[in-house]
Amino acid sequence: MKILVAVKRVVDYAVKIRVKPDKTGVETQNVKMSMNPFCEIALEEALRIKEAGFAEEVIAVSIGPSQCVDTLRTGLAMGADRGIHVETNSSFLPLTIAKILKSLADVENPGLIFLGKQAIDDDCNQTGQMVAALLGWPQATFASKVVLDKDKNVATVDREVDGGLETLNVDLPAVITTDLRLNQPRYASLPNIMKAKSKPIKKMTVQDLKVDIKSDIEILEVTEPPKRKSGVMVSSVDELIDKLKNEAHVV
Repeated sequence: MKILVAVKRVVDYAVKIRVKPDKTGVETQNVKMSMNPFCEIALEEALRIKEAGFAEEVIAVSIGPSQCVDTLRTGLAMGADRGIHVETNSSFLPLTIAKILKSLADVENPGLIFLGKQAIDDDCNQTGQMVAALLGWPQATFASKVVLDKDKNVATVDREVDGGLETLNVDLPAVITTDLRLNQPRYASLPNIMKAKSKPIKKMTVQDLKVDIKSDIEILEVTEPPKRKSGVMVSSVDELIDKLKNEAHVV
């Protein structure tokens, strides 16, 4: 069985986000970029499944500019067997990404597709669900535990919901999106970083996959959230109640 893992290159979680002066998006020039943390968790789970003997190959896929190769090399250093880079300088919304992944799944024929539940740059939480719908495969989102049964060809997935945990059985092939508490991603060792340099990365284009990249959504403007006003110290409970009643009008 092959496992396909989508990995996204995003602004590093520790970087303070800055909006471009023309408000067309966020600044990515001369900014530290890294693999989306939820994608790291997805890749780690795929590698653990392979190490347990349930899969023969883990394929990392990234869609974006030439710098995405660095993200793929990180995935290869973690343990992925090979990479696929769908090169484009355009910024695609989730439905287009899902169409690209669907086309790749048609070519590679994986038994599982892993994605992070969302990317930390757009927080859309849509791509995994869309991929499953386009493929007609079962889906299990927000996974906090994944157990495979090779004999029955099913995956048992604990998923996090508002009221606790929900357990699903999904037939394979399936799409699974990973939540924060599924695992702790490994660090790439120096020998594996060196080995990753010789692992293959196949370059493709959207045209190779015959995907319609027309989008029905247009981003008009990106703005920073309004700055919060500084707090006010009060000297007594009576003063607090007075401000809540007469200034904030919440009492």
